[in-house]
Amino acid sequence: MLQDEVKKAVEVLKAGGVILYPTDTVWGIGCDATNPEAVKKVYAIKRRDDSKALISLVDSDVRLQRYVRNVADVTWDMIELSEKPLTIIFDKVTGLAPNLIAEDGSAGIRVTREEFSKELCFRFQKPIVSTSANISGEPTALTYDEISDEIKDAVDYIVKYNRQCKEKHKPSSIIKMSANGQFSIIRE
Repeated sequence: MLQDEVKKAVEVLKAGGVILYPTDTVWGIGCDATNPEAVKKVYAIKRRDDSKALISLVDSDVRLQRYVRNVADVTWDMIELSEKPLTIIFDKVTGLAPNLIAEDGSAGIRVTREEFSKELCFRFQKPIVSTSANISGEPTALTYDEISDEIKDAVDYIVKYNRQCKEKHKPSSIIKMSANGQFSIIRE
């Protein structure tokens, strides 16, 4: 089932579509993070101002290095040692859709370890947007069952994998990291 769902989701992503999928945190609204038109659709679904950044997922350190130059050594330790999902806002991100990159050139990226999202990112071979499945300003849906019909109706494909999970997940921790290793905690 996992492989079939990954295959269907990749087809939708390649076509510029938007998916609803399980991640290492909460369920995410996702699209090709290199496709500005797809990213625009995600902002519209969330009714979110595009000046507010969205997070992207990658499957590995190797893929992360394709989009972030000059990763400080301490960053690798933080990623490896973090007990919960850790999103890092990196300076000087390259290769993502321009509407995912903040005015200062930064963007939030997380290396996912969760089975489905990791396989999806690996098979897609590019970063995938991962923003919580809710309208901006509304509470974050912590399980699939808590996601509103409005969100479900707005996406092009809803992954069937792991919908039955009742465990309440939380959003990731977020830190802002500079190339010299200085960091600040944005969300614990």
